[in-house]
Amino acid sequence: MFDTKTVLFAAGGTAGHINPALSVAGLVRYLHSGCDIHFVGTADHMEARLVPEAGYAFHTIEISGFQRSFSPAGIRRNLGTLKKLLTVTGQVNKLLKEIKPDLVVGFGGYVSGPVLRAAAKAGIPTAIHEQNAFPGVTNKALAKMVDAVMLTDIAAHARMKCKNEPIVTGLPIRREFSTCSRGQCRGELCLDGRPMVFSMGGSQGARALNEAVCGMIAQLWPARGVYFSHAYGQCGQSLPNDLRAQKVDIDAPEIDLREYIDDTARRMAAADLFIGRAGASTICELQATGKPAILIPYPYAAENHQYFNAKTLADRGAAIIIEDKGLTPQLLTRTVQELLGDPARLKSMGEAARAMAVTDANERIYEVLRGLL
Repeated sequence: MFDTKTVLFAAGGTAGHINPALSVAGLVRYLHSGCDIHFVGTADHMEARLVPEAGYAFHTIEISGFQRSFSPAGIRRNLGTLKKLLTVTGQVNKLLKEIKPDLVVGFGGYVSGPVLRAAAKAGIPTAIHEQNAFPGVTNKALAKMVDAVMLTDIAAHARMKCKNEPIVTGLPIRREFSTCSRGQCRGELCLDGRPMVFSMGGSQGARALNEAVCGMIAQLWPARGVYFSHAYGQCGQSLPNDLRAQKVDIDAPEIDLREYIDDTARRMAAADLFIGRAGASTICELQATGKPAILIPYPYAAENHQYFNAKTLADRGAAIIIEDKGLTPQLLTRTVQELLGDPARLKSMGEAARAMAVTDANERIYEVLRGLL
């Protein structure tokens, strides 16, 4: 059992890798206060802040990912990565000897690669979790050697060879996405019976998405028939002024523009339609809230995995995909008008999304890990 065991989580790079690992670690800590939990990541990414803030022991290794670019900066980055690869195995082996973990769990990203490989070679029980419908290069390589492979979506199974039969666990997300009441959330946001469109492009923002949403709001707002809530991110600082230039009153009650929205669950629950990227967490949040969506996959994601994430919803009638290269304000506006004008279709899309939801991912992952001890 976990009570007398030491568990090492490897996760880093993005919140999409770190937060699910923290969620699972939180459940283990809640159920087994005697479990000694450690994390390994890099010193220059989000995990260096998020993990200590959550109260876990944090260790670092020097590793980076390869750039898919032949620019001078990309070449320099790749040469640096090669240099780090020559020393990282020694760092990891030293760490494993110090911690003496009974179980090592990887949640994706390049930091997982050397840690899980070394643990598997040392005979330590190992597990990985794959978030995306199209698995990443690191997890595809690790799947052949680890003891347990956990998947968010069964579609990933066809794209990776596993040592043992993989297990679909879903992806841990914040509990409020499953529990928020649409009526209560709309009341808290002071919305009347008009539909609400909630859109965002991630913490950094998404230039093409911001431009399309800006054009859509400019075309639809004058009729005052729709609420718009949009997070424009760091790269979208000019969006409020762009809308003003198009004679849109951004202080109108129908418009809520923010660089970052920290109550995503409430706004998603209140919305009638979501517009955004197709990261793994977003897909699971849409499923948990039963929300129809227009998804614009990030075209430069590794292995184009956001497109395949979006396709899992689109294939079941829960979402419409607009690829970044074809995105225009006119197309987005027309698509939004068509969907908002067809409540029956919106309802069926939402029901299709909710039917795919896995609301007990934490517990499923916990059971898999417990079985390895």
